[in-house]
Amino acid sequence: MTALTIDSARATSAVAIDDVDITFASKRSRVAALQNVSLHVEAGEFVTIAGPSGCGKSTLLKAVAGLTLPSSGTVQLRGQTVSGPRQDIGYVFQRAALLEWRSVRGNILLQAEMRGMDATAARRRTDELIEMTGLSGFEKALPYELSGGMQQRVSLCRALLHEPGVLLMDEPFGALDALTREKMNLELNRIWAETGITVLLVTHSVAEAVYLASRVVVMSPRPGRIVEEHTVDLPKRRDYAATLEDPEFHRVSSRVRTLLGAAGSEE
Repeated sequence: MTALTIDSARATSAVAIDDVDITFASKRSRVAALQNVSLHVEAGEFVTIAGPSGCGKSTLLKAVAGLTLPSSGTVQLRGQTVSGPRQDIGYVFQRAALLEWRSVRGNILLQAEMRGMDATAARRRTDELIEMTGLSGFEKALPYELSGGMQQRVSLCRALLHEPGVLLMDEPFGALDALTREKMNLELNRIWAETGITVLLVTHSVAEAVYLASRVVVMSPRPGRIVEEHTVDLPKRRDYAATLEDPEFHRVSSRVRTLLGAAGSEE
């Protein structure tokens, strides 16, 4: 591939990660978190990243967000080099991290207050997101009145409020019970199918990785490297039970499990 072709690919990708190494150094030691990682995510793709604990999956997301800078290599977001924290991404963490004294609406609108968004537009967008995520009727509820799944829906609404070009999700459903996690997977698939947002999601769950993704990326143990990538040839809008029975789901899942070293790698 010529340099001109590479530059063109970077410019058209929603996320372009090229030859990234990240090493953390202290007085006592140096830890290589990522090594020679390259990954391009096109606009509208849903890419999931699976790998063993400690392989640098979360570090890679932080590099895209500009919260951690590469030791070498480059990260570009929609054609711009990431050199610090980005304002044009949404970020959903494993814990909802809601303010306990603010209502559902108040927690979502916190994003607008921090960004100085137009108040009228932010309230209108909040109403749309509350309806989209099935939170209607809970606008005034406080976090302690919500289930774990509902709290994560509020967190997702907050991340989507400013209509980011790229949504980063770091093991967002890992703390939920299996049934709630399944419901959240269905909800996230529906939102992605309806909005076409670009998503980069980290997970330990093989089933979740394959069910949600248009492409699955598998990483090695630390220092994290990309071992393989697999396109998931399934409809964009997916029924959960039917998808888990689909031969394509089993094909990709089986390969991902093999790469991770054991069928019991799911957490």
